[in-house]
Amino acid sequence: MNETTLKDLPSVDKVLLYIKDNIYLHDKYIKYLINRELDLLRVDIKKGEISKTSKELFEYVVNQVHLKSAPSLTNVINGTGIVLHTGFGRAPFYARTLKKIADRMEGYVNLEFDLVSGKRGDRQAHIREHLSAICGSESALVVNNNAAAVMLAINGLAQGGDVVVSRGQLVEIGGSFRIPDIIEKSGANLVEVGTTNRTHIQDYEKAITKKTKLILWVHTSNYVVKGFTKNVPLNELVLIGKRFKIPVMVDWGSGALLDMRSLKLANEIPVNKIMNSEPDILTFSGDKLIGGPQAGVIIGKNKYIKLLQKNTLYRVLRSDKISIGLLEHTLRSYRSNSFTKDNFSLKMLTTSQKTLKNRGKKIIEYQSKKKIKQLGINLEPSNVEAGSGSLPDDKIESMALAFRPREMKVYDLAKLLRCGSIPVIGYTSNNTYYIDLKAVLPNQIIKLAKAIKEI
Repeated sequence: MNETTLKDLPSVDKVLLYIKDNIYLHDKYIKYLINRELDLLRVDIKKGEISKTSKELFEYVVNQVHLKSAPSLTNVINGTGIVLHTGFGRAPFYARTLKKIADRMEGYVNLEFDLVSGKRGDRQAHIREHLSAICGSESALVVNNNAAAVMLAINGLAQGGDVVVSRGQLVEIGGSFRIPDIIEKSGANLVEVGTTNRTHIQDYEKAITKKTKLILWVHTSNYVVKGFTKNVPLNELVLIGKRFKIPVMVDWGSGALLDMRSLKLANEIPVNKIMNSEPDILTFSGDKLIGGPQAGVIIGKNKYIKLLQKNTLYRVLRSDKISIGLLEHTLRSYRSNSFTKDNFSLKMLTTSQKTLKNRGKKIIEYQSKKKIKQLGINLEPSNVEAGSGSLPDDKIESMALAFRPREMKVYDLAKLLRCGSIPVIGYTSNNTYYIDLKAVLPNQIIKLAKAIKEI
């Protein structure tokens, strides 16, 4: 075969003319994809790493453009065991739930329009009373995530003043996002009290000055400190706030609307129980243990909620109609001491190990004996975390498919599953590849079985 040269590369116009009737996208975007593939091929040709005819190069570029122009956001099978996986969008949703929301939101909606008065309304009205009633607060406000909720609250209540926080509560969440950084960006000054493991009530009292505008109590939801420790209980901190006439704010992180113990998950105190201590403001996520869309919930005293909603930052951080619609639907899945099947997150978290074991057996039974032997497939008990910093000290019983392949490397097996028609993402440990079944949707069991069979 003759050596491949740069002259063998197809022109941009030739590729564009061939595929533009099949790919209905902007010409500039298609040209960008074509040029990118051609640039990569030029590099390889100059290195002498390609041996293809001009026809083969043309077909290759066409196929790559088709592949790269496909929708990027796609459905995956989550075999990590982490139900609230940040990389996979945290709380999962049923397709039927999304269809219900889509039906109600087709065209225009009354997002900020009062149908009774015929005047402009408030988008928070669709969820405020429902949230407040469940959480036991005077009022509520929803923004686009909990970090935004914390930032808005600190800016609205303490801009230009001091925020007192225990050193043991200066947490860092995913993506190196830290409480001290949020306080700084909110325009307030951080005042640290106590030590990493022990903070006393007098530490707070000594730190309060005329500049103090807020006392912040942070729930360390993504780690646990054990041993020689001391924290000031929230109810005592609230009393200090009342004595000095300083609002007390709680960043509860994950949040929960039900007693997790009743679901046999963890000793996570529900939000309404925290509100019994009467903090002025409490923030938490709507997309973790609540099971809703990405959202940050602020509940508390009506006067503070009104103040925050008038803040300029609220306009920047407010939730859109899709998030509000999904959150409203999620709130409707809750009952006094239980939840309906529409709350997919809680349903997945509470699926029994026995049920997962039966699903695992079905997947194995779908495989040939030869395939089981080649891939070294076994069904084993496992323990997983909820994910996204929720319930960090509590393991949840699960079942996992363990692969110890004989004819390929574990790394290659993982890549084959990731790059299939429906990507399957598991994890590797001790030269074994695992697909944990805790976060595999019930309607994905057959799809997973087929993905394994196709390897």
